[in-house]
Amino acid sequence: MTTPLHEGLVGITTLDPGHTAQMLRELFALPIPAEFKAARVCSDLSEAVPAPFRADAALLYGDEPSTKLGVIVEVQLSDDKEKRWSWLSYIANLRARDECPVCLVVICPDRATARWASRPIETGHPGLTLIPLVVGPDNTKAITDVAEAIGNIGLAAVSAITQSDHPEIAGILAALTEALDGLDPDVARGYAEYVTVALKGNAQKEMERLMATETYRYQGEYAQSLLAKGEVKSLLIFLEARGIALSNSDRERITTCGDAARLELWLERAALVSTVEELFA
Repeated sequence: MTTPLHEGLVGITTLDPGHTAQMLRELFALPIPAEFKAARVCSDLSEAVPAPFRADAALLYGDEPSTKLGVIVEVQLSDDKEKRWSWLSYIANLRARDECPVCLVVICPDRATARWASRPIETGHPGLTLIPLVVGPDNTKAITDVAEAIGNIGLAAVSAITQSDHPEIAGILAALTEALDGLDPDVARGYAEYVTVALKGNAQKEMERLMATETYRYQGEYAQSLLAKGEVKSLLIFLEARGIALSNSDRERITTCGDAARLELWLERAALVSTVEELFA
C-alpha cells in the first residue's frame, strides 16, 4: 500500500542515484565507482506475459556493457510473503533487459520488517540463494555530525527516517538540514520534502519547524508551502464556523492557492465579510 513513508523513502533513493550509490558503497561495499554514469530506469520489470512485476524503483549505474550494475530498490513497511516470490523475478527481468548484474536493496524503517526481509530466499536451484541487502535501523546509525551528513547525504536522509525514534532525532534532523544547504537548492528541497512526508509524529513536527524557521537557502519555497497549508486550514475552519457557504469551486480556489500573502489577506477578511464573494473581492 502506498503511504507517505513509502513514497518518501522511494523519493530519497531515486532523487539522486549518485548519492544513493554512495550510501550503498558504505553499507554494503557495492562496487559502484563514483565516476559511473547513474540514472533511474523504468521500474516496470514485467515479461511479455500478463503477470506484472513492478519494483518500487530501479537504478542503473555505468554505461559500458562490462561495467553496468543494476539496483532494484524496494521499500517494505511490513512483511509480505508475496514479495519473497517476486523479488527474484525483478532481478532476473532487469538483468535480462539491461544485460548486466543486478542486486536487490530493501529499505525497512523498522527492525521487525528488516529482520524478515534479511532472511535468505531459497530459489530451489542448487547454490542459488537470494539474500536481500537490507537497509534498516540496525545498519544506519544516527548521524548528528554535519560533516558526516555532508559526506553521505543519501545515507543521512534515509537514516533520519530509520532512526526517527532515536533520542537524538532533533540533532539528526538539524545535521541533515544544515548539510542540505551545500547541495543544489532543487535537490536539497527534494530531500527535505521527502524526509518530511516520510516522518511521523514529533519527528515530523521537528522537521517542519526546522524548515519553517531556519534560513537555509534551499528552504524558502518549502517554508512558504508549509505556511500556505496552515493558512488554508485556518481559513476553511473559520469560514465554516461563521456559516459562510462555499461551493466546490470556492473551496478549490482556496485549497489550491499557494500564495501565503493572499491567504493571509483572505483570513483577515473572513472576520468581516458575510459572503464568499466579499471574501474574494
